[in-house]
Amino acid sequence: MKIYFAASIRGGREDSNIYAKIINYLKGFGEVLTEHVGCKSISAEGENTMNDIEIHDRDMEWLMDSDIIIAEVTNPSLGVGYELGRAIEYNKRILCLYRRKSGKKISAMISGAEEIDCVVYSDMEDLKKTIADYIRE
Repeated sequence: MKIYFAASIRGGREDSNIYAKIINYLKGFGEVLTEHVGCKSISAEGENTMNDIEIHDRDMEWLMDSDIIIAEVTNPSLGVGYELGRAIEYNKRILCLYRRKSGKKISAMISGAEEIDCVVYSDMEDLKKTIADYIRE
């Protein structure tokens, strides 16, 4: 199984440790095409050496090649929103994970989309069960 993991890169580095834990768990289910999302530095996987067109094209290729999209959407990201919209176009299975944070809400454009399954989680154990149940569906 090819898994496309999406999360805020340029605006979400404070959660990179959470992303890394999710990615490591996802590796037990298949190949994670976007491992760099869990790196602490945005220089990983070409973020500083590739231009924006190259990054877009590479990521769209990975997205189209994936079997499932799993996105951590606690930190809002225009890029992740774009990826989710494109994933809907390609009829991909999409799971969005949202961690409750004081003063933040998930976008209605994500939680209101019938093609996207959204789950609120509280900790990693809760998250692991959610992911395993979803993938095994």
